[in-house]
Amino acid sequence: MGAASKKHRKKKPSFRKLLKTSNVKLENKLKNRQFKQQSTAKKQRKEQRKLRQAISDVSHQTLKPLERYKKKPEEEEEDEEEFLESLPTDMMDEDDLEQIRAMAQKASFITRDLSSCAPVHSKKRKSDQPVEKYEKMPRKMKQEEEKELIHLLPIKDKSGLIPQTMEKPVVQKADEEKEEEDVKDQDESGEAVEESKSFLTLTPEEHLELRSQKLMERKLQIAALGSAILADPNSNIKKLKELRSMLMETDPSVAVTVRKLVMVSLMEIFKDIVPSYRIRPLTEAEKAVKVKKEIQQLREFEEGLVSQYKFYLENLEQTVRDWKQKKHKGSQAVSLACYKGLAEVAIRCLCELLVALPHFNFHNNVIVVVVSLMNEPVKKVSEMCCEAVRKLLKQDKLGQASLATVRVISGLVKSRNYKIKPEVLKTLLCLRIKEVEVKKDTEQLTPKQQFMKFKEKKKNLSRMQRKWKKAEEKLQKELLEAEASESKDKKLKLHTETLNIVFLIYFRILKKAQKSILLPSVLEGLAKFAHLINLEFFDDLLTVLHSLIMSGDLSHRESLHCILTAFHILSGQGDVLNIDPLKFYTHLYKTLLTLHAGASNEDTAIMLQCLDIMLTKRRKQVTLHRALAFVKRLSTLALHVMPDSCMGILAAIRTLVHTFPKCDILLDNDMQGSGVYLPELDEPEYCNPQNTCLWELHTLKRHYNPMVRKYTAHLLAGAPSEGSGALAVELSRRAPGQLFEDYRQKDMTFNPPVAGPPSKKKEHFTIGSAFLDSNLKEQVDAALQVENNQDSLDFATHFTHK
Repeated sequence: MGAASKKHRKKKPSFRKLLKTSNVKLENKLKNRQFKQQSTAKKQRKEQRKLRQAISDVSHQTLKPLERYKKKPEEEEEDEEEFLESLPTDMMDEDDLEQIRAMAQKASFITRDLSSCAPVHSKKRKSDQPVEKYEKMPRKMKQEEEKELIHLLPIKDKSGLIPQTMEKPVVQKADEEKEEEDVKDQDESGEAVEESKSFLTLTPEEHLELRSQKLMERKLQIAALGSAILADPNSNIKKLKELRSMLMETDPSVAVTVRKLVMVSLMEIFKDIVPSYRIRPLTEAEKAVKVKKEIQQLREFEEGLVSQYKFYLENLEQTVRDWKQKKHKGSQAVSLACYKGLAEVAIRCLCELLVALPHFNFHNNVIVVVVSLMNEPVKKVSEMCCEAVRKLLKQDKLGQASLATVRVISGLVKSRNYKIKPEVLKTLLCLRIKEVEVKKDTEQLTPKQQFMKFKEKKKNLSRMQRKWKKAEEKLQKELLEAEASESKDKKLKLHTETLNIVFLIYFRILKKAQKSILLPSVLEGLAKFAHLINLEFFDDLLTVLHSLIMSGDLSHRESLHCILTAFHILSGQGDVLNIDPLKFYTHLYKTLLTLHAGASNEDTAIMLQCLDIMLTKRRKQVTLHRALAFVKRLSTLALHVMPDSCMGILAAIRTLVHTFPKCDILLDNDMQGSGVYLPELDEPEYCNPQNTCLWELHTLKRHYNPMVRKYTAHLLAGAPSEGSGALAVELSRRAPGQLFEDYRQKDMTFNPPVAGPPSKKKEHFTIGSAFLDSNLKEQVDAALQVENNQDSLDFATHFTHK
């Protein structure tokens, strides 16, 4: 018995059984429960609707008036007499009184028709005489005007002729409206003539006062519209059109100022109310679907915003086009001379929108307009647009705006046949591509999550383990999706495409326009992005760079850029190439002495970068003779440059001394090996630098700049890291390029300020006879006597004669 009870006892479902439960069954149960809830809710809503309808019917029910019949006064008198004669002496029986009291207790006594004798709560039946009820109901007939009919030709049918008519069209109202409009136009034209006559009769002071009054009215109107839009953009979006219509101001006295104010106001309003997403147009299917009231309001707001933003951008672009083409407008409200000011404000608004709204609609159109103005001959406009593009490229994290900008710049360079300003290409140096590539390298170093294939799972895992593994992989994918802010693959793809277009621009100029003014910008850009160039182009690119250096057509700065580009290529992926860059070392060694305290002082930063990448970072490939030759030439160069360059060069010497410890032999007078130092030889390997010393440091020790003296004393002590001759922490940790920027004399002032010699002032200074010759003393005394004899000195006598 006990075994049977155990057998039939219901067991708890195990975890394995729960896992086997079909998801379809659970979904069906959930759906059935939802359907039941919906049906009950629907029944409740239906009952509530019926109750509300019954209540509203009772509340709106109109009382039926009692039936009254109007009679002639003579008949009324006769009826009254007959009624009085027929009345009994005691007026009314008791039965009648009881019947009236019973009828008064009923609720429907007042509202019921007294003529009917039917019971109060009887069921409603269709009345036998419906015509009489309709006759008793009041009728209101609409008085329609009789329309004239035009009889047309009849139509013949099987049944016979069917007459055809048509209403006569009414033309009188339209004519009257036209007449009214003509009268209004005449009145307005008359008022305009009167205003013009009164305007001509005003004095200049009254003109200014009238203009300031009009301008204040327009300002108040702009402020009211702008504040209303910003307070509630959803409901006041139509006021954008009213504000934008003020861009067409026709009053010549305030037209230019009002248009400028409206342009700037609209720009600030759009920056505030534009959402943080791109608005796409709705499809026909989406428009046909009925939506909630809130969604419909949002759609209307977005549609109105996009259309007004489009019209605003078109107005700005048209203003710029009119200025460039020097067109006169029909209204003549704005003179041709004022177009430049209007166009500058319009361009500034476009630049602000380019930077502030890179995610919104029509951004590519704004890019096309601004990039085309980067090559404008007007310097102010060109600088404004270049600065806006730099800001856009610096703040663009994903890369869509950068890609669109680079494409437009590429088309501009090609269409103008490489005759554009170098500043246009210098903006490409602000691209944020190097950072993304560094992130890519870190991703490759980290092991990726490997998911098992179905065959491996089936082979190695049981059924239960496979289910757990599947759930774990699904959770892992969701976590990875939650961590990623933007798709890294998409970002990498965009940056790769952008970089390909940039290199296409650079290689085109290197191939077709080597003598162009764009070459320094191209070399600078190649130096920055050289580590990202494809390995296949390295050999050809190094050959082109060397041929450019040897051609002699480049300036010193351009040749330094060529050297920097070549070593950027060799320091990245170019380590695998078997290329000897000795010719580039030789050219840098030769170019160092071309720097001086004049305009080439700005090239020191590029030279310090070349020294860092050629000697410090490639220390294993550099021989000791080459390092000694560069240290000696740098110390010679430090004598005839500005203090900021001198600080950078001394810091570079200190770095080389630490990188190549055997360079300290240049601080002694001992000779190492045979030969004599040849300073005029341009080959660093064969100029015998080991047989000389750094005597220039003793000259720099008496430099007027205190920081140069301090750094020189540190080098003469052997550049120790600790002890009495060591540098302060803020100086020892600064790179050569950073020291050059810190002590740069941008404002023509000494940094740090140089103290003058101590002044020894005397209490009084007299010129005695011992300091003068006897003849000179007599002449001085005679001149002083002549001056004392004159009573008055008149320095304007020649004016009085005239």
